This record gives sequence, C-alpha cells and structure tokens, in this order.
Amino acid sequence: MGISNLTNPDKDPVEGDELVKNENGLVIKWTQGKIPTAEETARSWRDQELIATDWVVPITDHPQHDAYKTYRTKLRDWPSTSDFPDTKPTL
Repeated sequence: MGISNLTNPDKDPVEGDELVKNENGLVIKWTQGKIPTAEETARSWRDQELIATDWVVPITDHPQHDAYKTYRTKLRDWPSTSDFPDTKPTL
C-alpha cells in the first residue's frame, strides 16, 4: 500500500495534511512536511500492538492471558525505558 492522505483523500498532499503509510504491516502516520522520528514510528508500532492484543484482555481463561498482560504492560512502559526506541518488547 502506498501513502494515503487522510485529510484530503482525493487530493495530493499539501503541508499540514495527515498522511498514513502501511510499511511491512506497520501503519505510520505523520503530517505532510514532517518526517516521523524513530520515536514516533516506535510509538505507532507500540500503539498498534496494544490494539492488536486488546482482544485477549477480557478472555481471562486464555492459556496465554498472563503472558499477554505482561507484554501489554511492557508495551505501555517501553517509552520510559532506556531501551526505547531501539529494543521492542516481545510477547
């Protein structure tokens, strides 16, 4: 998938438009005229991981429920660690 203009979907992007790009399964959002930083890209990945694992939260009898809870805690805490943005948490 290429770059999509969220602000004006049928028009070429101009400065200030919000853009989105799907890159290897990672949706990266940024504002036209500004290249996303490594931290912004990492936060975008982290946010998507949290969304992708939301489904397991209410399933308390899931065999990996505790592992998912730990993973989601690591995702939420990751930006405040010295590993951010270089080392992503793993499940």
